[in-house]
Amino acid sequence: MKTTLICLISAALIAVVALIAVAQTSGVQKHKGVFITHLYTGPDGQTHAEEIEAKFATGNGNDIFKMIATTGSELHRAPSGRVSDWHTAPRRQYVITLSGHGELEVAGGKKIAVGPGHIELVEDTTGKGHITRVTGTEERVTLQLPLTDQAAR
Repeated sequence: MKTTLICLISAALIAVVALIAVAQTSGVQKHKGVFITHLYTGPDGQTHAEEIEAKFATGNGNDIFKMIATTGSELHRAPSGRVSDWHTAPRRQYVITLSGHGELEVAGGKKIAVGPGHIELVEDTTGKGHITRVTGTEERVTLQLPLTDQAAR
């Protein structure tokens, strides 16, 4: 009885080790999701936010997510503590935080923290708009990429 139990436990341990080895060498790589915060004006005239996951297609050695075409680029720098009270976006654009931290406030008091690597697709060019705050102790540097197509969506 004792010998049978030891054999069963040994077999179970061998099976677990084998499963772990297969999982580690299967070649399937898990990718962290990449999300874009989309700010848009709803039918109520308020700015709302939704998270859009970038869906990558397999490329030639790299996976690719095709973004909306842009016309150029600008670097913006804002000091710590800066608050841009309720305002609409000056144009449809991507805003990518390069350094520093901020917070976006939209309808209903919803607050969205932004930091290095955070991507926003800002399309709230009408309505009440949103509040942008620079939080933390350092300035916030963003890369702004105006969209080629400025027609409201």
